[in-house]
Amino acid sequence: MTAELAQLELLANVDDLVSRLTGWAGESSVWESVQQSQSLVKRLLSRLEPLRGRVEAPLVVATFGGTGVGKSSLVNALVGQEVTTSGRQRPTTTLPIVLAHPQTDLSVYQLPADGQDAELRIVRVDTPLLRDIVIIDCPDPDTSESETASSNLARLHRLLPFCDVLLYVGTQQKYRSARVSDELLQAASGCRLVFIQSHADLDSDIREDWRKHLSPQFQIAEMFFVNSRQALQEQQGGIRPTGEFGRLMDLLMQELSITQRVRIRRSNLMGLVQEVLNHARQLLATNATEVERLEQGLVEQRQRVTERMSGRLRDELLVSRGLWERRLLGQVTQMWGYSPFASVLKIWHSQASLLASFSLMRSQTTAQMALVGLVHGTRWLTSQQQEHEAERRLDSLVSAGMTDSELREAQMVIAGYVHSAKLTRPPQETSSLESLRHSAVGLQREFLADAARRIDDLIMATAKRNSHWMTRYRYELLFALLPGFLLYRAGRNFFYDSFWLEKPLLDTNFYLPAALFLACWAGAFVMSYTWRLRRGLTRRIEELARQLAQGHAGVGLFPGLEQNCGEFAYHRDQLDQFSFRLESIRQNYRVSQVEDRLSLRQDSPDQAALR
Repeated sequence: MTAELAQLELLANVDDLVSRLTGWAGESSVWESVQQSQSLVKRLLSRLEPLRGRVEAPLVVATFGGTGVGKSSLVNALVGQEVTTSGRQRPTTTLPIVLAHPQTDLSVYQLPADGQDAELRIVRVDTPLLRDIVIIDCPDPDTSESETASSNLARLHRLLPFCDVLLYVGTQQKYRSARVSDELLQAASGCRLVFIQSHADLDSDIREDWRKHLSPQFQIAEMFFVNSRQALQEQQGGIRPTGEFGRLMDLLMQELSITQRVRIRRSNLMGLVQEVLNHARQLLATNATEVERLEQGLVEQRQRVTERMSGRLRDELLVSRGLWERRLLGQVTQMWGYSPFASVLKIWHSQASLLASFSLMRSQTTAQMALVGLVHGTRWLTSQQQEHEAERRLDSLVSAGMTDSELREAQMVIAGYVHSAKLTRPPQETSSLESLRHSAVGLQREFLADAARRIDDLIMATAKRNSHWMTRYRYELLFALLPGFLLYRAGRNFFYDSFWLEKPLLDTNFYLPAALFLACWAGAFVMSYTWRLRRGLTRRIEELARQLAQGHAGVGLFPGLEQNCGEFAYHRDQLDQFSFRLESIRQNYRVSQVEDRLSLRQDSPDQAALR
């Protein structure tokens, strides 16, 4: 029950992965590499269902090797009958031959054998070996003919996806054939391998050198050195094959038996999916460098706009610094509350209103009141006009953005990156100047909206920094020295000198200079504090300009391209997750465990790095 539940759980995980792959392959994309990967995954998905449908069917074992290496002789020896024509010079297998037991239902394999022009020839042989396997004697991959729809090479390529195990046959003369090795690398995806050196009656044993030659691409278990003709004679004489051929027969009957079918097919299926995912990830990794260059180009173009806007914003803020200082001073007076020096700051901040109130109080006629009201009204309107003018200059930064020539230059630079990145459907802003203008205005408006929020935060932060209790106590204490001394001097004269010492009271010769010195004292402290505010405000304006120039948030000049780059990153991340999920399944259920006596293709360094 535990094994059955584990099998059901494995199938559920595989079904979930296949469902996610199906959804991913059906998503639209504008990237050529992503489209190629999706097409590859779709072809994989079309093969998965037939593979899963024949899990319980006998394994398909195909012979593979160059011309004249003895594939047909090996097949005859395995079944113990002359079922194929053998030869050692030219290709003798014109059509692939399928050897199956009479009770084996070949319809579950969906082999390409229908129609008037049969793709292969089927031979039924009643032999114990064929109860658990189906043997296909394949055409030679190193044939001199070109690959056309009806050629033997094309038939070979159409048959290989149906094979579970490949019997790779080589000889002393042809074991290093480059063309056969290249074909084997492609055919070995999702298959198990058995390496066989034939012609043991004529050739020397080259298995060690062959192993070294194959080891970079394949994980090799056992290799066999067989004499197929002798084995066939032994079979026909009713004798069980001896020597290396006997060991090969044991391998095929034990490792490919009915108890091993599910394990082998499951492992082949997982290996095929992993191979496709690795190849798809390699396609995206190859294109990733160009996409990163495109992203860097987008960042540089956005940086140019933000640097230009931040410089103009800094200049405008410094020009209108007086208005921001008044706002800052008003914020500070609200935070300080009521104290001697805070009262002086409030009087300084609201001097215009106080003068207007005092003038109205001193007015004795209606004409005087009207004149005073006109003067102060004009002053108030001028102040409001200055504030509106400062805001208008900030808003004018939007219309004073990049010129058409600069936009065209940016468009041409980005178009080069887009072409290198192989974007099949570039967004409109890469070709339309009007669309690019619209994007530039949107970027500048977003920049100014962010700048406005930061200016309010800047005013609040500067006010809090200059309203710290240490700053307040220092200014309040130093400012109170002169008023305290004057109060002490006047109080001593009134309460002590006049009553006890009978000295005369202080007259205007004291109070007038005292008032003058007090005004100068207060003015000096106000100037010192406002200079402190001005210096802090200037420093924070410069810092704000640097932060805005270095900021990368928001949408740039090419929002469509930025969205496309995000889509590419999403697809690449999805493929990585699929691959890691599959590897986790293989590890958790020991699907990746290699059969002790069967070989397989191993990952290349690039694929291993991807995994």
